Amino acid sequence: MSTDSTASLVGEEYEVEVGPVAHGGHCIARTPGGRVLFVRHTLPGERVVARVTEGREDSRFLRADAVEVLEASPDRVEAPCPFAGPGKCGGCDWQHAAPGAQRRLKVSVITEQLSRLAGLTPEEAGWDSTVEPAPGDKVAKGEVPAWRTRVQYAVDDEGRAGLRKHRSHEVQPIDHCLIAAPGVSELGVEKREWPQIAAIEAIAATGSHDRQVILTPRPGGRLPIVELDRPVSVMRVDEKTGGVHRVHGRPFVRERAIDRTWRVGSGGFWQVHPMAAGLLVEAVMQGLMPRKGDMALDLYCGVGLFAGALAERVGEKGAVLGIESGKRAVEDARHNLADLDRVRIEQGKVEQVLPRTGITEADLIVLDPPRAGAGRQTVTHLAGLGARRIAYVACDPAALARDLTYFRAAGYVPRRLRAFDLFPMTHHVECVVILERAAKDL
Repeated sequence: MSTDSTASLVGEEYEVEVGPVAHGGHCIARTPGGRVLFVRHTLPGERVVARVTEGREDSRFLRADAVEVLEASPDRVEAPCPFAGPGKCGGCDWQHAAPGAQRRLKVSVITEQLSRLAGLTPEEAGWDSTVEPAPGDKVAKGEVPAWRTRVQYAVDDEGRAGLRKHRSHEVQPIDHCLIAAPGVSELGVEKREWPQIAAIEAIAATGSHDRQVILTPRPGGRLPIVELDRPVSVMRVDEKTGGVHRVHGRPFVRERAIDRTWRVGSGGFWQVHPMAAGLLVEAVMQGLMPRKGDMALDLYCGVGLFAGALAERVGEKGAVLGIESGKRAVEDARHNLADLDRVRIEQGKVEQVLPRTGITEADLIVLDPPRAGAGRQTVTHLAGLGARRIAYVACDPAALARDLTYFRAAGYVPRRLRAFDLFPMTHHVECVVILERAAKDL
């Protein structure tokens, strides 16, 4: 039996003044009693009615949706997507914000995370306080760039494909995802019924016509005959092992970047935005400035993108070691870079494999860790290798800021930071930071 102190506040409504944006796709407000509210579907400076979606009387903070806008921000637009809004699809955070405003919100988040977690100003991080749009993503107010080359659909109990609601397992059926790349939309996943299927991942490769769907059956479910609007290979997730097995077609897609073709198997990581791979390689290489004969590390290397770019630049007398935990990704990386004898790819977790290699020095390091970041142990080990420059590719500004603190403690400081809006309409942002050893006090 609940007491007043633990009673649910879900459904309670408050009229609030909306404060600054926070990391996670929401803004901060306070109830009349001073309780912190994380409010989605609003913008800084607005006055809204916020309806609580999560929280109890004893919660440190409450989550809420803006269900009525009383005073709108000049940056507000009508959401182009009919499935965006309170209680609907949770995939996009900023459909109601103009494109330029979305990037300014991301600037605010990065600035706040750098300051709060790393004690750095934008100037100290070598950042010009801008988030750069990807080429081709500059759209008019109220329009949406179709950029997402990999879309993970959930399927409801009636066999309809859709997307998850925010922080929920509930499915919002849709008939079209506006941010899905044309190659995904052309498959027509949303038009069909998917009995006995729990989830569908649809992939449209960049630079080839490869299309793939990965189906996750419900427990005991059978695969349907898959007939989509374009030729497609089909993979199945094994409900017992979680492994992915080929049903028909290629077990991989071919991506194209930096004048090379990349095989990416099912479950292998590849940047979702079609321009991302090229943009990030360019930013990393411009920052590192590799030299002939350098020894370089590519950590969390995926299918070998940065390792390949480094190998081209360090020349035959140089060497590149890539480390990746995913078995299939390692197989793909070795295949993709088989023509480059100076590249070696090792499988395993970075924190376990790197100490076993016996490497005590490196000239250059690239790390592109998962969302949680690299962590103190790995950062400290990397700093001990004495690299001339380190490039850190980050998809989460909070994890980046924490790791920058560890780097500073180990003697490395950021010299340049660039931020890219590779996830329009969402709160996500990609950063590339170039670090160098701090100057020693004289």
